[in-house]
Parts: sequence; structure tokens; C-alpha cells
Amino acid sequence: MATPATASSKDPLRGPAAPVPDGADLPRTAHQRESDDMAMLRAAVELTRDIAEAKPSLYWPDMLLSALVGYGALAGAIMLQNIPLAVVCGVIAVLALYRALLFIHELTHIHRDALPGFRVAWNLIVGIPLLTPSFMYEGVHTLHHARTRYGTADDPEYLPLALMKPWSLPTFVLVAMLAPPALILRCAVLVPLGVIIPPLRRVVWQRFSALSINPGFRRRPPEGEMKARVMWQETLASIWAIALVASVPLLGWKPLLVAMVILSGVAVFNQLRTLVAHLWENDGEPMTVTAQYLDSVNVPPPGILPELWAPVGLRYHALHHLLPSMPYHALPEAHRRLSAHLGHPSTYDRASHRGMIALVVRIGRSTMGSHR
Repeated sequence: MATPATASSKDPLRGPAAPVPDGADLPRTAHQRESDDMAMLRAAVELTRDIAEAKPSLYWPDMLLSALVGYGALAGAIMLQNIPLAVVCGVIAVLALYRALLFIHELTHIHRDALPGFRVAWNLIVGIPLLTPSFMYEGVHTLHHARTRYGTADDPEYLPLALMKPWSLPTFVLVAMLAPPALILRCAVLVPLGVIIPPLRRVVWQRFSALSINPGFRRRPPEGEMKARVMWQETLASIWAIALVASVPLLGWKPLLVAMVILSGVAVFNQLRTLVAHLWENDGEPMTVTAQYLDSVNVPPPGILPELWAPVGLRYHALHHLLPSMPYHALPEAHRRLSAHLGHPSTYDRASHRGMIALVVRIGRSTMGSHR
């Protein structure tokens, strides 16, 4: 799929906006004390009004081509006898399916009428085949953006990883390898059993029906139109999961095992991105919008690799926290405008970082420093 165009962080009047050195800018809890930078918040809204519309001409081909490449490469990884070629196909499948899957993030933010049919198509093409229908994120991710929830015990997508023990970081990443078998167990066994065992159904919904990282999060029952959405997505996902298990006697173990390995790669890749999406330095206290922004991460150009590990606009994750409804294809231009308008140095600059490795090192040092 075509990668969305990115704007350079270099402004002809001001020069390049240099990232703040990782690990050398602020004390660990300083972000909690940040008052809101009203000039930045106003500029974020006023300078981007004209680019805030989701463009179907970009969403549809991007999602469809990503899925097509991903499934084609997955088929190659399963069928090819040449191991090196099969491995290459596997890597391509991981990257393409990862990109296709991350459109679930866009579904949680775009207006319900912005892209007619896109939600249903994404679920049928990507979400249900990968056993992650959109209801697992819709109604959950928006809690992470709630002003009074971010970084607290009520945030389903936050853990103070930078303040935890050093071994928590590799555990956090590697546990994602178990996602594919866990999803098959959930959809093929627990959900059907929940139909006849209501207490099990409640437990599955509360604890195993949300893409969250906070183990204390308990999901509330669906309401309104979400009930019907959950019903058809859950039903189709369960039928598909049962079909996958039933395919083993007919096709053997290889197709399912190769697919699970590739999807484990997707899950680990996403967990690594999640690890560096924030600085994870909040200890549970409510934060201002600016503090939430500074606890989040932008990895702007000129780097190219972030387009692989943080696609669909997620390399601008901090900016996304300022403008949650901004479509992914508009974030590069929004970043360019804000960088040029606010200048350097600025509060806006302070959320820019060099890349994944520098961020992992920063968080790792923080875990070791907090337990000396």
C-alpha cells in the first residue's frame, strides 16, 4: 500500500526542528507539573481546520492494498518450499498486515459518517480474519484520550512502565507473542461457551474483549448501537476461529502454524510501537493536556523507519493526542505547520524524539534508575 506522504520537519524560515535529547531533558515526574501551553493548544486547532477531513481516496486504497499484499505474502510464506523466500514473504506479511490492522485506530476517531462502509469493510477484510474486530478497540481507546483518565488507573491503555522494574519491559513485549493462540481460544471456545454460560460471558467481556494493556481494566457492557455491532462481529469472528481450528485435519498444521507465527510477529511489532508511544512517566495523577502531550511521542522526519514501525500516522502520536480526530494522512502537514508557527525551541518540540532505539534506552534507564 502506498505510504502516506510525509512533510519534512524542516521549515525554510526556521531550519530543522531538532529533537530533544532522549533522557536528558526533564526529571522523570516533571511532566505532571506542566501547566497548559495555551498558545500551542490554540494553534493546534486553528492551523489545522482546513485539513481535518478524512479522504476516502486515501483510506480505501491504503487499507485494501495493505491487506492484499499482506495476505498474498502470507500465502507465499505458507506455500513456498524455499525457506529463505518463505521468510522474506513472512516479513512482508508482518509489515503489510500490521499496517492494515492499525486502521482500527482510525476507526475509533473518525466521524461515523466520514467514510461510508469503511468500518464494515475493514472488519470483513482485516478485523475478523485477524480475530481483532473493531469492537475490541472502539469504546476503549477513547477512554485513553479522556482528559481525566489519561495516565491514571482508569486508563485502559496506560501503565507506568518507566517506573516499573527493569524486567517488566521485555515481559511487556514478549507476552504479545501469545496473542494469536489467545485470540483463537477466546473466539473459538470462550465466546461460544459464554452463550450457554452467562457468568463466563460476563468475564470474557469484562477482561478479554478489549485491546488494553492495563490488567486492572474491566470493560462495561455494550450499550446502544454498539450491542448490534458486537453481536455480528463477535459471531463472525467465532465462526472464523472455529473454521481455522477445523481446517487442521484437512490442511495439516503448517498453514495455521505459519499464520500464527506471522501474527505473533505483528503483535510483537505493535507492542514495541506501544512501548515507545509514550514515555510512561506518570504515576497515576491526572495530567493537563500539555502534560499528556509531553508524555507522548512524535518521531518526525527525516527518519524513514518510523513509517514501518509506526504507520498510519502513529509516528505523530503526541500530535494525535492534541488532535485526536485528525485523519492520519493530515498529521504530517499539521506537524509541519505547528513546527513552523511555534518555532524552536518550543513546548511542541519537546515531544519529538529520534527513534525507537533511543526511546527504548530512555525507558530502560528510567526503570533501572527508579529501582537503584
